[in-house]
Amino acid sequence: MPQEVNYTPLTPLSFLRRSAYVYPEKTAVVYRDRHYTYREFQQRVNRLATALQGVGVSKGDRVAFLCPNIPPMLEAHFGVPLAGAILVAINIRLSPDEIAYILNHSEAKVLCVDSELAHLIRPIRHQLPHLQTLVNIFDTAHEGLAGIEYEAFLASGSDTPLPKPVEDENEPISINYTSGTTGRPKGVMYTHRGAYLNALGEVLEVGLNHRSTYLWTLPMFHCNGWCFTWGVTAVGATHVCLRRVDPEEVFRLIEAEKVSHLCGAPTVLISLVNHPRAKTAKFPRKLHVTTAAAPPSPTIIAAMEALGAEITHVYGLTETYGPHSVCAWHEAWDDLPAEERARKKARQGVPYIVAEEMRVVDEQMQDVPADAATLGEVIMRGNNVMKGYFRQPEATAEAFRGGWFHSGDLAVVHPDGYIELRDRKKDIIISGGENISTIEVENTIYQHPAVQEVAVIAIPDEKWGEVPKAFVTLKPGMQATAEEIIQFCRERLAHFKCPKAVEFGELPKTSTGKIKKFELREREWQGYDKRIH
Repeated sequence: MPQEVNYTPLTPLSFLRRSAYVYPEKTAVVYRDRHYTYREFQQRVNRLATALQGVGVSKGDRVAFLCPNIPPMLEAHFGVPLAGAILVAINIRLSPDEIAYILNHSEAKVLCVDSELAHLIRPIRHQLPHLQTLVNIFDTAHEGLAGIEYEAFLASGSDTPLPKPVEDENEPISINYTSGTTGRPKGVMYTHRGAYLNALGEVLEVGLNHRSTYLWTLPMFHCNGWCFTWGVTAVGATHVCLRRVDPEEVFRLIEAEKVSHLCGAPTVLISLVNHPRAKTAKFPRKLHVTTAAAPPSPTIIAAMEALGAEITHVYGLTETYGPHSVCAWHEAWDDLPAEERARKKARQGVPYIVAEEMRVVDEQMQDVPADAATLGEVIMRGNNVMKGYFRQPEATAEAFRGGWFHSGDLAVVHPDGYIELRDRKKDIIISGGENISTIEVENTIYQHPAVQEVAVIAIPDEKWGEVPKAFVTLKPGMQATAEEIIQFCRERLAHFKCPKAVEFGELPKTSTGKIKKFELREREWQGYDKRIH
């Protein structure tokens, strides 16, 4: 069937194709002492795609990557969909059991894993019946697994450009697993169309262009790096990969590579402003910092801007390809006192140019008044709302009830129409940008033989924004220490999900026996200039 004259399916794959054509000799990727031009970047992506096809990957198959922000992770965002497959980028902070669930639920046919993370796969390798090919990425001296080496795998492919495999722009391009609130992660499906548009949204909202240099302080496994993996490529800018976020190295790279843009949760900004290098840091050019996840405090915004950075505050969820709204700035606010400016910027704002629709509604889905006081749930719809949850139609229907995506976040609307988050409708904890299900943590602690009852809530933390705390009632005659409970969790959960504190005693309850978490929250958050959970 001939292609229509006035229509081409939208896909981020076209971004790399164009940039390699327009800027073939321009530096596309920087990592340590390695520099790849856009021509070389495209060649590596083509080799990855053809190598995947060579091991039997076909249209719609899932290919998983478990690695930090290194070039293979970036290449996966183009090579996997170019092969016609769907990318599953896995959170490197998860436990082996959680990774096994994701690999099995997605039925990933290929797994590319960084050798430093091989210890997460060894104990579950025999539990992965769908996995046919394992590829080792040797970026450090750690021992890998039984399988082919990544560069050798690429060498088995071809440089010859493949045709774009996308016939329907609403086909999935990736599946991002999010913990949600049920304990088991849900697979959020992104489409080629949604990824294309949200990537362009990032370009527009933060001012990326071909002169930009983007530093990867945001995990690429998190909402596909908020679609910056594709957006930076779209304008022919330069990616600077970073294996782990070390403030010393971040400041060094900002100066050495003349970084213009970076993203991160407030915890990343906190680590930067509190590092000794912050006192002497020099930005060779204007540094644009985009922040989201846990709402940033006005204090941290002001501290970063005092260093000379320009902060853009965005808001969204995994289900909205990362950012859906931005605290769009007004020139009239420039002359406000620094503290008031920061308070303005701490709001979650208005929808992206490509996102269009966001409301705050009551239980009847009626808009709440714009009085900065009445709470309602944030709901969204539009181009950058997920296709749905992979193989979970009931969960998808629940999230999309009434024709809108229900975020579960509670907010107020200011008189100028900007929203501001005030609470979580559910008990999710956001620690350093990562979601933690209190139900999952509670269910784990309940497995301890000495525990009778438990409630887990978020408590304030200077570094991570908030962390879990467990309130435990022990069985009569039984004993346990806080250290024992925490260690018990660390043996069963990803470490970032484990409680950082444990308090023993009777739990406050309603007349029907329900634990009154709100009383625990109010006590823990008293005196903090932050939303009460």
